[in-house]
Amino acid sequence: MTLSCLHVTTALAQVIVWPFILVDLFMLLVYLRRPVLRAEARYVLFAQTLYADSIFLLLTNFGLISYYVNLLVPMWFCIPLCIVMDALAQVSPNIILVMCLERYVAVCMPLRHVNIFTPQRTILIIIIVWLLSFIRPVVDLIIFLTYIAESYFYKSTSCSYEVLLQQDWHMLMRGNVYILKLVFTVLILCFSYGSIMLVAKRASGDNRQAASKGQRTMLLHVLQLFFCTLEAVSPFIEARILEMRDINLFLIVRYFDFLAFHIFSRAISPLIYGFRDEKFYSALMYYACCKCNHISSHPKVPPKWQVKYPNNKELENTQK
Repeated sequence: MTLSCLHVTTALAQVIVWPFILVDLFMLLVYLRRPVLRAEARYVLFAQTLYADSIFLLLTNFGLISYYVNLLVPMWFCIPLCIVMDALAQVSPNIILVMCLERYVAVCMPLRHVNIFTPQRTILIIIIVWLLSFIRPVVDLIIFLTYIAESYFYKSTSCSYEVLLQQDWHMLMRGNVYILKLVFTVLILCFSYGSIMLVAKRASGDNRQAASKGQRTMLLHVLQLFFCTLEAVSPFIEARILEMRDINLFLIVRYFDFLAFHIFSRAISPLIYGFRDEKFYSALMYYACCKCNHISSHPKVPPKWQVKYPNNKELENTQK
């Protein structure tokens, strides 16, 4: 019964994960083909979540399949893979947090928005976000290296992030750091959303409409962050199951966490934003529907049998 569940969950994971990866790649293609989208900061930031989520889903799917086939990989290969996966898991929430601040600046400081979120500064912000996302796994690696001998790197293991957490206090510290980050994120969200609400109440006319739209966008970003932070629950659940020494039950729980937390959060979040935004949605529909609008803009050439060729008298008249 347990093995059949493993077969079903593994097959279900492949059926679900690959369409979402293709959708993310399609959204990236639309973004790259539309210069109008690349000129706005919020779409540049949104594209970064698509990059990170696509790679993250591919790597986690590889880890899932390796567990299913009992693939043992060398420790020197597993550790860099875990570091990259953990960093990618943090990129999307961090980028979404920056998108919340971008909406705050756009609504509350509209005159300064153009100067703050220029294309060059947006790229710089993205680089900083990627560097910050690697800080926590690099710190975990440094702590890991202080306790492990060199011969440990030549062993083979089932690759998971738990190989870096050899000490109980290290795992506890990692959980506390996550809680502090979550509190910091909630404070930023409350400040941004509260400021936008005040602007929406005080504004009138077109300003009121823009503020209300920014308020709805902020709620959307809060929903995105909620989905992205759901996956932080999975390591605690898997650690408790692993203590029971039931590897089959652990695999089933890990597959469920992968489907419910990793795929769901990474797939629903970009879909909600991509299909809700009017400009991005129109670009998606333009490329999704196999109709080239630029062809229809050219004048149609009638068939040869419909062309009326002038006779000699008409040619003489035109020449005169």
